[in-house]
Amino acid sequence: MSRSLSVAGVTFGGKALPLIAGPCVIESERHCLGVAEKLAKIAERAGFPLIFKSSYDKANRTSLDSYRGPGLEAGLAVLAKVKKRFGLPLLTDVHKVEEVDPAAGVCDILQVPAFLCRQTDLVVAVAKSGRVVNVKKGQFLAPWDMKNVLEKIRRSGGRAMITERGVSFGYNTLVNDFRSIPEMQKLGVPVVFDATHSAQQPGGKGSSTGGQREMVPVLARCGVAAGADGVFLECHENPDRAPSDGPNMLRLKELPALLEQLAAIRAAIVR
Repeated sequence: MSRSLSVAGVTFGGKALPLIAGPCVIESERHCLGVAEKLAKIAERAGFPLIFKSSYDKANRTSLDSYRGPGLEAGLAVLAKVKKRFGLPLLTDVHKVEEVDPAAGVCDILQVPAFLCRQTDLVVAVAKSGRVVNVKKGQFLAPWDMKNVLEKIRRSGGRAMITERGVSFGYNTLVNDFRSIPEMQKLGVPVVFDATHSAQQPGGKGSSTGGQREMVPVLARCGVAAGADGVFLECHENPDRAPSDGPNMLRLKELPALLEQLAAIRAAIVR
């Protein structure tokens, strides 16, 4: 079964290795456009097809005081400007059924967050939106359990890919079983590896999520070596000042060297 999937001129499951990247959450229009511009240049030089990712609302926050984003309407307006100015395909996550249609009007890929991957109404609504579905595997699921999620999407007329982002291991810890990539590819869809969320330490800082940013390149290299069909890397010019997921976001200045390494690994395993 072919697991190739094309969206907005980018093919997952082909020879090239697509990159999904951007800041975790939209901080401001100026910041989002600035990061998009830098990412577009870095990805083009490295030969990686780029899909820009950022969130208008981070509904899954550790604390009530955590920054969530500008909201649906304002956030989608910013993402629309990214697409218009740089011509980049867009990915964003949706948390409620009523968000699906507005997000589908702007973005090329709609993402179902890991904690919501079994929420049937949301999964079905995203599948029926006409947009490609990127469903993140829940931290609580085995790889083969994703067949049931995919069945909901397929029976609802959707096209999907899965993103692996680690599995819960004890308290405040995620680990990766890289066997999950080929296991989920057996389900007939592309599998993307999310190296930044895999480095999270959920709730690890008490009132916010911690992370091991230094492990992101290690995990990314392992994911590509395991045959991932794409790589997901949230990036920021100064992660220590980011309002969301800073401890596990990659510094933008470190991205070119990492992409060079990933390209070499990809070339070694895909002929």
